[in-house]
Amino acid sequence: MQSHELLREVFQKCSAKQVAAELGLSLSMIYKWAEPPDEAAGSGTSNPLDRIEALQRCSGDPRIVQWICQRSGGFFIKNPKTHNPHPEFLIPATNEIIQEFADLLAVIANAVADNKITPEEASNIRARWEELKSVTEGFVQCCEAGNFRGLKDQAATVHPPGTAPGNPKQNPRK
Repeated sequence: MQSHELLREVFQKCSAKQVAAELGLSLSMIYKWAEPPDEAAGSGTSNPLDRIEALQRCSGDPRIVQWICQRSGGFFIKNPKTHNPHPEFLIPATNEIIQEFADLLAVIANAVADNKITPEEASNIRARWEELKSVTEGFVQCCEAGNFRGLKDQAATVHPPGTAPGNPKQNPRK
């Protein structure tokens, strides 16, 4: 779906007049956002969705999308790249999810041991939670595609050779 098509649908639920008033813009500007770009004329107004996409693309910084998702009450997980199907990676991938969950529980248990959670401990919990979500999303996408090679590649970057998952002294993710 193109950004202008999405905005057209959004303006059917939330009036363009209301959006114009809230943003302090003209109603005609809001309507232009919901029109396809006229590339032949060499003019037109890029809408906020296209601008956010361009900002993220040129910066390469995923925090832009993460910020928007957080403001909307959600979170962003980047889709992993997948390759050819190799189901022999299924069991190690399942073990990786279990290990990530165990790592999260260990961080939580450490944090609550003194019946309080410091900002640093909260940050560590958040980091482990984000890692668990990312690993699990990669697994689910590979399941949907029937392609598990990406899981092997992901595991190699998360646990380089010579490190043991779950061992805080050897695991560089801690």
